Amino acid sequence: MAKQPDITELANQLIAGDRRALARAITLIESRRADDRPRAGDLLRAVLPHTAKAIRLGFSGAPGVGKSSFIETFGRFLTAQGLKVAVLAIDPSSTLSGGSILGDKTRMEQLSRDPNAFIRPSPSGGALGGVARRTRESMLAAAAAGYDAVIIETVGVGQSETEVCGMVDMFVLLLSPGGGDELQGIKRGIMELADLVIVNKADGEFLKAAGRAAAEHQAALHLMRPKSRNWQVPVLQCSALTGDGVSRVWETITHYRETMEKTGELTLRRQEQARAWMWTEVQDSLLDLLRQDPEAAKLARTLEKQVVAGTLPASAAAQRVLDAFQASLARLKFNP
Repeated sequence: MAKQPDITELANQLIAGDRRALARAITLIESRRADDRPRAGDLLRAVLPHTAKAIRLGFSGAPGVGKSSFIETFGRFLTAQGLKVAVLAIDPSSTLSGGSILGDKTRMEQLSRDPNAFIRPSPSGGALGGVARRTRESMLAAAAAGYDAVIIETVGVGQSETEVCGMVDMFVLLLSPGGGDELQGIKRGIMELADLVIVNKADGEFLKAAGRAAAEHQAALHLMRPKSRNWQVPVLQCSALTGDGVSRVWETITHYRETMEKTGELTLRRQEQARAWMWTEVQDSLLDLLRQDPEAAKLARTLEKQVVAGTLPASAAAQRVLDAFQASLARLKFNP
């Protein structure tokens, strides 16, 4: 068995910007071993004061929009400015192996070789929201390691993408050039969550279409309720292929952060995200405990069959499972 790293030493190496320490930290954070959870918690407590500097960005968009290509071009632009970039690329999980299907590290070959960039592909593990369950912690670890921008690339599949908005400073929606049909296909909810909209592939034969798409989406945003009273969501055009528009994207992100910091909204947003994160952890941990309880788990399997067969309402089955779990906790309390 491999020797477990000393948490104090690992935290110090992480704060010093050691790339290998960041990789080890994320491995510890993503571990499903019960004895690793308190160690991961100790690590995060040690590095938390060093996480404020980084801008936390979430990139979302439908498959085929060119998220990985754009992030690679954007990341290379930032490193050329002397900045450090970390990319947490969340891929769909295989239902057979549980592993990552696509592997963004192989899709961002040039950026992955950049010494000022760190790319970590992680399987979503079936978690909703287009992100992995431990993405928040991994994001904080990267921020503590001195990266100026921490980018979360979501899986890009379906409405559940929106959870990433609850863990980043700025939520960026990438779109492909298209007309009214595409505009009708965009989920209103995800448009309302965006802090920045980028029409990618604005080059060559798609240049005019990108201009039309940008104008149409900007008009659509004016009809929606503003997400922030301090920020008017812009729609930019960009080409991951040529790099055109990338500098303006970074200027917009920088202006956004300055505005949010000046008004105090960035601090308030991070505070609310931390509060929501705590309760998400409580819910997830309670569900894990319930599944690990032998009697409640056995009853759940039996009741599940009745629910599927249509002989028992799901709400009644859920209540019986919770009652069984509560009874188990009571027995543990009086018979430690």
